[in-house]
Amino acid sequence: MNPQRIAAIALREYYLVRGSIARLFPLCVWAGIDIVVWGFLTKYLSTVVTGSFNVVSVLLGSILLWNFLIRMMQGVTTTFFEDVWSRNFLNVFSSPISIAEYVSGLILSSILMSLISVTVMLLLAVFVFSLTLLPYGLLLIPFVFILLLFGIALGIVGAAIVLRLGPSAEWFIWPIPAIISPFVGVLYPLAVLPHWMQFIGRFLPPSYVFEGMRAVIAGSPVSMQSLVIGSVLAILSLIVACLYFARVFRFAVRTGLIARYSAESVN
Repeated sequence: MNPQRIAAIALREYYLVRGSIARLFPLCVWAGIDIVVWGFLTKYLSTVVTGSFNVVSVLLGSILLWNFLIRMMQGVTTTFFEDVWSRNFLNVFSSPISIAEYVSGLILSSILMSLISVTVMLLLAVFVFSLTLLPYGLLLIPFVFILLLFGIALGIVGAAIVLRLGPSAEWFIWPIPAIISPFVGVLYPLAVLPHWMQFIGRFLPPSYVFEGMRAVIAGSPVSMQSLVIGSVLAILSLIVACLYFARVFRFAVRTGLIARYSAESVN
């Protein structure tokens, strides 16, 4: 793969964001609103909850990590949607760029754009609501690693769905994090879920992150086996997502779909 072609995708996104306040708005404002709303909620709950339960670390930490996953997913899909909205696929793929380079460029763009949102959320959580990340220690690295890979995988799958079904399928993509969240126990242990939901949750990498995070806050050791399983599932998710995108892309090229990619209806 050519690093310059990968960087070009990220550079294009940088120029788009730099030249448009409308693109900066969701990166900063929506992320900040989430932290402010949940921050005041946790601040209120901390005044009514007795005992050693750390409301701020558990709830606000969960929201911060979950928003990190969402921003990673949206970073990939938004960069891809720029080509959807501008009908730019023929221009991109008439160049020497390969599908692997294009997907790598989407991932790089996602990481760079997500850093803006995550920085805003982290600053608000730490300096306004006194969230501390010290209890997590080095375990924060595998937590973030799992969420990063799974968020990217969701974004690539979302991009493949839109590439296959057309621009109107974009509305199938935005609700994906909300649909997944009940199964991964963002705000509650998996044990409170029905057995069938727990079964699904065990196949979703974020569930291992939030279960492990609550164990750390409670002072219990985190199961290294669970973190390994979560990491393996996240890596497999990313591999499957890339293979799926490549398959959809080959279908779009073989059938000529990529040349007439302008239908607004799902087909």
